[in-house]
Amino acid sequence: MTAAFNPHLAATTPPPVMEARRWIEGVTFPPERPLLNVSQAAPVEAPPEGLRRAIAEAAMREPEAHLYGPVLGLPELRAQLAADWSAAYGGRIEPGQVAITQGCNQAFCAAIATLAGAGDAVMLPVPWYFNHKMWLDQQGIATQPLATGPDLLPDPEAAAALITQATRAIVLVSPNNPGGVEYPAGLVRAFMDLARARGVALILDETYRDFDARSGAPHDLFGDPDWSDTLIHLYSFSKAYRLTGHRVGAMVASVARLAEAEKFLDCIAICPNQLGQRAALWGMRNLGQWLAGERAEILDRRAALSDAFAVLEGWRLMGCGAYFVYAEHPFEMDSDVLAERLVREAGVLLLPGTMFAPTRAEGGDGGAERQLRIAFANIDRPGIETLLARLAAFSP
Repeated sequence: MTAAFNPHLAATTPPPVMEARRWIEGVTFPPERPLLNVSQAAPVEAPPEGLRRAIAEAAMREPEAHLYGPVLGLPELRAQLAADWSAAYGGRIEPGQVAITQGCNQAFCAAIATLAGAGDAVMLPVPWYFNHKMWLDQQGIATQPLATGPDLLPDPEAAAALITQATRAIVLVSPNNPGGVEYPAGLVRAFMDLARARGVALILDETYRDFDARSGAPHDLFGDPDWSDTLIHLYSFSKAYRLTGHRVGAMVASVARLAEAEKFLDCIAICPNQLGQRAALWGMRNLGQWLAGERAEILDRRAALSDAFAVLEGWRLMGCGAYFVYAEHPFEMDSDVLAERLVREAGVLLLPGTMFAPTRAEGGDGGAERQLRIAFANIDRPGIETLLARLAAFSP
């Protein structure tokens, strides 16, 4: 007899990016129309040379870089992030309130592990980041979808009406994945106030904070001396320093919550990647000017896409920022069908809205079937022109 599968895991959707990659299997892309892969929000280039040298030197000269380290991360990196975030946000964060994780996804999983279990609920604005939804599904935690308007911004009053005794947290991602929108500081504060008043946590994922178009702090939550009673902040070094393969993220929360997270992290990875942590620390100390250049390039691509979608007939730009465009397509077919056809007929790999929101069959309002996400971090202005030309030329 075959052993049974965990029903929660079996009911979880397959990883969307891996699913999309299967669409290109067996498809030939002619030299004059190579594949444009705008499906994954991750840098594909190696880190800058100085950072690679720092990794190599650590590997050769620091024996402890190959050993287990503290479960919550290198003390030096925790202290650096605490100091930098305190300055950037105008608040006070102690090193003991910082944990380093194996990427931001693990930070999210650790945060949820401290908050909720099977039968509890967590609120996610729609469209959501699919890995957040997948993790909740795997744990038997109910997702409470929070609808957003045409501007993709969630409404605190609507959220308040959804909170039940089972609700343990509200999750916000800003700049948003998949929508690209940047949540106004007042909106983020309103969600903090709501969460505190109702006794739930606010999980704020700022993976793409380094590519926010606004100058200065995007919110004032860390200026609240009691921020740690409600706020759990998540971050990824992967996007800032091109360290996706090294898996380095961070979770900022109360000391008491991190003590609980330590139990989870010790069982999952024992400690974060040692070389990746040293790379992140070197990047924070040495790559400020380089990162500013990366941000300027991303903002330039954002402007190019915003201008282009304004004249792309039939399409509606819903959000554009960080690494993402989120748009409504004009065709009489569902977005998952369209996405597969775009691979074969236009040489474009992107993700359908059905990977980020409930479908009609799941009780959705049909919006997911009309929407697409384009991750533009790895296409330059000529690539953007090619992308828009192919979308404009596509005819079902």
